[in-house]
Amino acid sequence: MIDPTRRWSEYGEKPDYAGLLSFGGAPYTESAAELAGFDVAIIGAPMDDLVSDRPGTRFAPRAIRAASCPPGPNLETEVDAFEALRIVDFGDAPVVPANPAKSHEAIEKTVSEALGAGCIPVVLGGDHSISEPGIRAVARKHGPPGLVHFDTHTDTGRTVFGAELSHGTIMRRLVEQGHVDPNRYVQIGLRGYWPGEEEFRWQRERGIKSIFMHEIRDGGVENAVRRAVAEVGAGPVFLSVDIDVLDPAFAPGTGTPEPGGLTTTELLRAVREVGEGLDLVGADVVEVIPAAVGSADITALAAERVVREVLGGLAARRKPVEQTCRGF
Repeated sequence: MIDPTRRWSEYGEKPDYAGLLSFGGAPYTESAAELAGFDVAIIGAPMDDLVSDRPGTRFAPRAIRAASCPPGPNLETEVDAFEALRIVDFGDAPVVPANPAKSHEAIEKTVSEALGAGCIPVVLGGDHSISEPGIRAVARKHGPPGLVHFDTHTDTGRTVFGAELSHGTIMRRLVEQGHVDPNRYVQIGLRGYWPGEEEFRWQRERGIKSIFMHEIRDGGVENAVRRAVAEVGAGPVFLSVDIDVLDPAFAPGTGTPEPGGLTTTELLRAVREVGEGLDLVGADVVEVIPAAVGSADITALAAERVVREVLGGLAARRKPVEQTCRGF
């Protein structure tokens, strides 16, 4: 186990740009034997072999870690997730470039190791196909989970450019494989020009719920989250956030941007409330294509803060309000 802040102990707080790169300065290990006692494991899944448009998400786990800031209480919620939860950075799954099957196998194994140690895996993608091995591992541990899925697209295509394995087919595959409960599956933020009627008919037949951007514009993101929480209900839930749910003004670094999306403010509040309101057993953030280092890249920074807010929601759910940093 490596403590990335140890060398700075006699000098004060470690600056973001120095030392070993781990998420939020969390302890770092690649040994499953050292995960015991932790609540959350951050896992990188640096692959982009199954994109349909722009590649580059293989660089996202490193960029998201580089965009992270030191632990501390959220000034709005007064919750310090790093104080309330025991968080470890479990490194990157040992993906194999140009071999998506091997990469998925490595991601599933790494997520399974975290689950086996009692950790909630939070995966930094990577293209959206990394959700398939991650959710498969969760389903083996907890049974088919419910799914809250923030995205521009449904990712329920039968094929994309003739390929059955793609970042645009994984949600259909997971449902058809029995790894996601379609009656507890809600999509939030849909807009644009894909998919079509065949995919939506397939979804309706299975009970999948879709919340479109025009509904969010009319009724607010709070109502959308409230609906999603009610639809998913009790039981284990996986949260998947495709960063292209954000308007490109807030997340230009993604493979399939679509104007008219959520603001960063809306998304951060939404994922925090999902984390607090549901029994999350896993999460991922995907489709970030960084163009700069650390917080200079606004898409990686947005993704990092999404993870922070998910952790904040988990912390608020686990820790009584009177034990948080009230009065900070």
